[in-house]
Amino acid sequence: MSSTPLLEVRSLRIEFPTRRGTLVAVDNISLSIAPGEVLGVVGESGAGKSLTGAAIIGLLEPPGRIAAGEVKLNGLRIDNLPYDEMRKVRGREIGAIFQDPLTSLNPLYTVGQQLVETITTHLHVSMPEARRRAIDLLLSTGIPAAERRIDHYPHQFSGGMRQRVVIALALAAEPKLVIADEPTTALDVSIQAQIITLLKRLCRDKKTAVMLITHDMGVIAETADRVAVMYAGRIAEIGPVADVIHRPQHPYTVGLMGSIPTFGHETERLVQIEGSMPRLTAIPSGCAYHPRCPKTFDLCVRHRPDLMPAGTSQAACWLHDPDASRTKGKDSKYFDGDASLIDQYNTVLPVDKVADEARKKSVKYFDGDATQIDQYRTVIRPDDE
Repeated sequence: MSSTPLLEVRSLRIEFPTRRGTLVAVDNISLSIAPGEVLGVVGESGAGKSLTGAAIIGLLEPPGRIAAGEVKLNGLRIDNLPYDEMRKVRGREIGAIFQDPLTSLNPLYTVGQQLVETITTHLHVSMPEARRRAIDLLLSTGIPAAERRIDHYPHQFSGGMRQRVVIALALAAEPKLVIADEPTTALDVSIQAQIITLLKRLCRDKKTAVMLITHDMGVIAETADRVAVMYAGRIAEIGPVADVIHRPQHPYTVGLMGSIPTFGHETERLVQIEGSMPRLTAIPSGCAYHPRCPKTFDLCVRHRPDLMPAGTSQAACWLHDPDASRTKGKDSKYFDGDASLIDQYNTVLPVDKVADEARKKSVKYFDGDATQIDQYRTVIRPDDE
């Protein structure tokens, strides 16, 4: 595998301007993928995985926009290309597999017409050769009787079959990079295995790079070389897939891995991450995960950590900074003079509104500045009354 990146994303920031302010959906994301490499991207719904993929391929829906950072393909910047130039990159250089196959296929054209058009546009081959390649692609993605089904319309396929057609369409122009957004979600286990085998063969034989966005850690473990774990629009941890799965370095990754049942080991209760991911309108200060983290200390609340070395991986966690102050311990949640009221929905309220909220809610008080907060309690300090 080449050490020179095919794809480089540096300090990517995606914003959505609204009447009530600007929402930051992806904040300072940096990653790279080498030729022939599969990078898995995992995280809860709303973490920013699909938005990152859409930004790379230039398909952000307005009013979404890239506010900062850059995207490079083969060393050339593509995020600032004019629309017509970016269209030439899509399909030929970058292929995309989307979550919903119905939005990727034109209902007025047969799947064969759509495949052939893509092939002839980007590869400049004859119509008979393009049709032959289209049939081969359908067969390779597990569609039986491809010679006959190539002339069918999208509505004549089941959901799983449509997803296979979308995968064939993404691979039609032999792109160097494939953004695969939940490519196996609608498929049964046997077809999932075929698609995974196909992606791995592409990487091995054609040095195609794949960004694999999924919730399925089994697919990640089977397919990916490295994995990036996202939380609240940021990368929490990135590293070799075996190390991230078996030796996670970020508390959020520890929770994700602990929630997966393990064969051969009796577990009375799986790990549960308390609370939920914060809304874009209420991203906490410092580390976005600190309201849910069992190892939070004061630095986590006040300052946002960047990715730093953590074993063979990188993790955005102050626990891996040897210079981080831990004088207040790691087992409690600490707040300094800017203490806020955090409710079960992870909404952070300004201190001047605490008294009003305290009259409406059941509030428990703590002495000192060490406060234990979970999703079932709201707390304020006595001096904030």
